[in-house]
Amino acid sequence: MLYYLLYPLKDYFPALNVFKYITFRASMAAMTTFFFCLIFGSRIIRKLAELHVCEHVRQKQEVHALYDLHHHKQGTPTMGGILMVLSTIVATLLWGDLQNNYVLLSLLALLWLGFVGFADDYIKLKYKRSQGLSARAKLVGQLLLGVIVGVVIYLNPDLSTSIDVPFLKNVSFELGVFYIFFVILVIVGTSNAVNLTDGLDGLATGCVLMVVFSYGILTYLTGHLRFSQYLFIPYIEGVGELTVLCAAILGACMGFLWFNCYPASVFMGDVGSLALGGFIGLTAVLIKKELLLVIVGGVFVIEALSVILQVGSFKLRKKRIFKMAPLHHHFQMMGWSESKVIVRFWIISAILALFTLTTLKIR
Repeated sequence: MLYYLLYPLKDYFPALNVFKYITFRASMAAMTTFFFCLIFGSRIIRKLAELHVCEHVRQKQEVHALYDLHHHKQGTPTMGGILMVLSTIVATLLWGDLQNNYVLLSLLALLWLGFVGFADDYIKLKYKRSQGLSARAKLVGQLLLGVIVGVVIYLNPDLSTSIDVPFLKNVSFELGVFYIFFVILVIVGTSNAVNLTDGLDGLATGCVLMVVFSYGILTYLTGHLRFSQYLFIPYIEGVGELTVLCAAILGACMGFLWFNCYPASVFMGDVGSLALGGFIGLTAVLIKKELLLVIVGGVFVIEALSVILQVGSFKLRKKRIFKMAPLHHHFQMMGWSESKVIVRFWIISAILALFTLTTLKIR
């Protein structure tokens, strides 16, 4: 909005020329979401508490060990992800290029999965249970978005349907129409992986912060002709505008973490985790850095794999691999304090984010 209102006036006020720079608008978007969360965070948390939108911890008879660790969280406001999604939308409307198709598609994904997560959280709260939407209903919502995104990308002549392999120059696999199914896998998988990671105070928020920081840099480089040519990465015209959204989510994560850090005053809920995970997956496919998700989102991948392995092992062998899944609960069962698990996972996520950026020159 401000981009369209102020940038045309650059001929009269030369200082307004800064609005054409993505780096300036991305920085402003990050500050907008950060201060939005700080200013309105306490008010929204109080309102959620007044409406009894609070965490429902699994009962002792459901998961005895988990209840002993988390029973003190009963009654903590949840669905704080609304604050993150709302602040990101506001910042994008103010600082983003709303004529950019990549921006519009990303906003659609954020709102779509935010709505799915909202429905899931609402059912949990209404019926006072730890399970919300059925797994099938949640999956259908994610699949529909994946299909829409996959078809849009497939029909876009500016985007290829090949998968680039990290570390290897000029090595890629052309999928053709099957790329649609790959997009579905990436978006659904990433969305659920972030959702599974959101089990401790600030754990998912901090890890998402690291990932969007990395992808923010990658989107800017991918959308910049000279930088992309220098780094031998595919140049995609217009995709650099997603840097504004990545920066907005970065600022939202920092602002939300102010209240979500241990001990949390509010939880993001599925409305936040599903939306943020879906955005990360969508960004990965739009800038052709899909396989890098395994590295930069390594914490999410390991968390999801721990659940898959645990369920598979129990069904096939009637034995558990971990004391509890997802993996962060396993370390809690080993005696690690919650804050120690969180910070150590953050450290791993930060290292993986930095390593991801080195792949730009390791070829």
